[in-house]
Formats: sequence, C-alpha cells, structure tokens
Amino acid sequence: MSTYKLPLEPYPSRVLMDLSSDCNLKCPMCVVHGSTDDPKVNAIIKKHMKVTDAKQILDEIEGHTKTIGPGLWSEPLMGRDILMHLRSMKRRGFTISMNSNGLLMNKKMAASLVEIDVDSITVSIDATTNETLSKIRGVEKIEKIEAHVKHLLAIRGDSPSPRIGVSFTKQPENVHEVQDFIDKWVEITDFVRIGEIFEDGKFPHIDINHEQRKPCAELYETMTIHTNGDVSICCLDGFKDVVVGNAVETSVKEVWQGEAMTKIREHHENGEWEKVPFCKNCDRWASNIFEEKQEGNLLIRTSAEFTFYNRLDRLNSWKKCR
Repeated sequence: MSTYKLPLEPYPSRVLMDLSSDCNLKCPMCVVHGSTDDPKVNAIIKKHMKVTDAKQILDEIEGHTKTIGPGLWSEPLMGRDILMHLRSMKRRGFTISMNSNGLLMNKKMAASLVEIDVDSITVSIDATTNETLSKIRGVEKIEKIEAHVKHLLAIRGDSPSPRIGVSFTKQPENVHEVQDFIDKWVEITDFVRIGEIFEDGKFPHIDINHEQRKPCAELYETMTIHTNGDVSICCLDGFKDVVVGNAVETSVKEVWQGEAMTKIREHHENGEWEKVPFCKNCDRWASNIFEEKQEGNLLIRTSAEFTFYNRLDRLNSWKKCR
C-alpha cells in the first residue's frame, strides 16, 4: 500500500477558472462540446461566470496562487468579459496560461493579448491540412488559424511574452501529420506540444507502469472552478460528476482544505484508488512525470501525456506554467 505524500500549500498554486463555457467548435473528441446529444451538455454550456464572482475569487487568491488558466473545456475568447478578466488577473500579478483554438485571435485580439501581457498562449490546431482539420475540428479553416498564430507572433516580436506555442493531439485521423506539424512550427513558435489522446481515463497507446502509481499531483496543485463557482475534483471532470464544494458560496481556501478534498487526497496517499471511483482507473497521474533531453536548439520534455519541443533561445519566457 502506498503512503506517498505530496506537499500541500494553503492555496492551490494553479487555478482553472471557467469564465465562459461557450465554444465555437464541436470537436468530435471533446466530451463536452462534441457530445451535442447528451442532455448533460445543455446544463453546463453557454454559461458565463459573474464578474462579481470572478472578482471575489481573484481577490481571495491574490498573493497565494501563482498561475491562472482562464478556461476549461471551452474557448476562452468566447467569454464576453474575457479581456477585462485578463487585465484584472495581470493587475493582481498572476501568471496567465491560456489555451485557444485560434479562430477568434484576429489582429485586434492578438494586439490586446500582447498588450495585456498574457504569459503563455497555446493554440490547439491538430492538423496541417484542411482535410484533416475538418475531421478533427469540424471546420476547414487551417489557413485562418495559421495566419492568426503568425500575426500573434509578429505583434509580439522579440518580447519575452507572451510565450506562444501550438498544440497537436494525436488521433487516428491526424497521426499521419504529426511530424509535418512539428517540422512546420518548431522553428517558428516558442514551443510545440504533442499530446496523446486520452480516453476513459487512459492513454491507449502508452504503456503505464501501474506499480509506480503515485498520488495525482493535480489534487495538490490545481483547483478547477466552473462558471457558477462549483469546484470539481479536477479538470477532467467536465460534467461536474465529483463536486467538492463551491468557491463562491464558501471560499477557495475552505474548499481546498475542506473535508471532501482532504479525504480524496488521503485515499490517493494510501493507494486506495478504488475509494475514489472517478480516479480509480485514471492514468492522468503519470502525465506530471517528465523526462528531459536536449537536441540541438530544443529542450524536449516528455511525459505519458505530452511531448514539449521547447526552443532553447526562447526559454527566457518560460515560467513553468502550462
């Protein structure tokens, strides 16, 4: 039985805030927006966090939490108050790490993101051709997305931030393009992120040594807050199957140190995975263990879930945020 413990701070070092649960794509692999016939979807999509609730959360975690991710399963730039929220985060000194599909990142939006000084922006593309993009993301707009990334890079120029990268999640429909994707972007952007598909808690193409299983670092580092303030067990809980509290009705600290989260951590520390059904068969714990190597001008970091190709000449902007 495991008795492995991870250090726990009074507040999460990273907070994921679902400021808006709206999206302009219906990617088939997305368990939220790709599941249009699931009645659970309508209960959570097209919602926006109240400005007062967001302010309450930010006021509380200021000086305690390092990094904020302004989004969960949706497109953050769909949020009606997104630029105001980002400015509010930067005024408080947070590191902002944002993922986007890039469709709304026109020149005006790109200029705003650079002006606000968002720390890290990852554009998820998953293809090099329209034929593949249509299968993966349901649109044929590869030229538009690529142009938006290049505009963002041009507006940023040689400044250290934002740190700009592109992402590709390997799937049967696009795996034939993965090397072309790396070759296309690795010398243009600051980093390229290649992800393994994650299905039903598993990385189906990766062998995981379950004898080495440790408590999941997400439980000790990251809090996931939905638009109404509900806190779910982790970012994978898109439908809020395991709600451990509400950060608005009580507080971030109370939920983070509360009975529900404490009990879940204890089960992980004791190797009692079966007592947390959501975690029982999940391999996400392995995604936080990285191996590193240098090849030419690249620092390559690999875990069960991701391989990051980081340009060494742009590492000065890396704040080790995701």
